[in-house]
Amino acid sequence: MVKERVGLYPGTFDPLTRGHVDIIKRAVKLVDRLVLGVATNPSKDPLFTLEERSRMALEETADIAKASGVIIEVQPFETLLMHFAEQVGANFIIRGLRAVSDFEYEFQMAGMNRHLNPEIETVFLMAEAELQSIASRLVKEIAAFDGNIRSFVPPRIADAVEARVAERRGQS
Repeated sequence: MVKERVGLYPGTFDPLTRGHVDIIKRAVKLVDRLVLGVATNPSKDPLFTLEERSRMALEETADIAKASGVIIEVQPFETLLMHFAEQVGANFIIRGLRAVSDFEYEFQMAGMNRHLNPEIETVFLMAEAELQSIASRLVKEIAAFDGNIRSFVPPRIADAVEARVAERRGQS
């Protein structure tokens, strides 16, 4: 019996970008089931709550799941990545790379993760050239200064980011 190929694509996805969506579309070609692990990161100031980010990721991946025939689950997590990977039965950690600077960090993380559980492989997918400069952090900065973010994120996400930035601006 062939073991199910389960990929885990972790991230804060705050917000989910076109780069993330590209990695998801390519990851579903490699696995039978893809889990988007929506993470908390104490060192980041999120624009959206964990629940909001999870809901938006689920909405944005529904069509990809339907078109690919691959089950895509979206699950928030607040634990060590490798513990979560074991919990969801992942065989692979999917990571997107944009630049050489990403590789250095990701290479170190992959080594630590392999030490924690040598049964789970890390798979790196290179971002498409036109998406390599997109980072959630930069999208939030551009939006905060009324810049146009629509070429960096899906339309529903752009609407949500713009609304949240306007909401925060109204409170200050």
